[in-house]
Amino acid sequence: MPDKGRSQVGGLLNIDKPSDYTSHDVVAQIRRWTRVARVGHAGTLDPQATGVLLIGLGTGTKLTQFLHECPKTYRATLQLGVRTDTCDAAGKVVEVAPVRAMSQGEVEAVLGGFRGAIEQIPPMFSALKHQGRRLYMLARQGIDVERQPRRVQIFRLALLEFSAATLSLEVECSSGTYIRVLADDIGTRLGCGAHLRALVRTATGPFTLAQALTLPALEEAVRQEDWRRHVITLSAAVTAFPALILTAAAAQGLAHGVAPTPRGIAHHVGTFAAADTVALLGPDEGVLAMGSVICGAAELEDMPQSVPVVRLRRVLS
Repeated sequence: MPDKGRSQVGGLLNIDKPSDYTSHDVVAQIRRWTRVARVGHAGTLDPQATGVLLIGLGTGTKLTQFLHECPKTYRATLQLGVRTDTCDAAGKVVEVAPVRAMSQGEVEAVLGGFRGAIEQIPPMFSALKHQGRRLYMLARQGIDVERQPRRVQIFRLALLEFSAATLSLEVECSSGTYIRVLADDIGTRLGCGAHLRALVRTATGPFTLAQALTLPALEEAVRQEDWRRHVITLSAAVTAFPALILTAAAAQGLAHGVAPTPRGIAHHVGTFAAADTVALLGPDEGVLAMGSVICGAAELEDMPQSVPVVRLRRVLS
């Protein structure tokens, strides 16, 4: 039975995570303040990092795994000439090197090599697992294990500021990109080494830092008992994805786990390619499910009418 003292609400909060809070700390704080039973986050931020942290509330927690897939935008400050074992300012210094005088053109040339599809080796100080154990736990014991490189996408990498000691960059990237590793790799390519001194996530998909709510502001809203006005509805949350609007018959079938065929799609919003994540909406555009399409938007009309066009991943209602 539901706890009568618990808040029954479903949606998202766009939180500006403060420094020195873990993402889990933010979740725990919001759970205490709002008394919502189910709270989760989409896309972990390191404790020293700040900025956009999407928090799922109630049924909104069913969307966090998909929101984690959204591209992220960051403002990163690199400290040149110093490498650390964690690739950021929280780590132990492992190498110090002189920083030679460089022109902006030389820096831009190096940055050009990191745009597009690149491979990264995940850091030992990360939450990834090796044989059931977190890598950071192994790293703290002085154990280093082989990690396979991962392919990520750097959609945009812009030089904002450049001085003798620091670089300030804006990075738009795919999910799974380690900005710490990017900083370390850029430093290596520059020949002096570097680490990530500061990081701000300025956007996750369409959700921006300008729209984010600070924890003190949320605490005050809870005290005033009007915090629910800051909750982003499920319908607004899935605007981060293309959408398929279903017919009434297809929506009814979906409730029984039946994936829609082309005849069950009234129309679609946005464009998509095969395997992209899409939201499935009812005739009233209420959020019903999330899934992966098996064809692109351009091929949708040519698909056999009896073949399901979506692999269902999560039915919400």
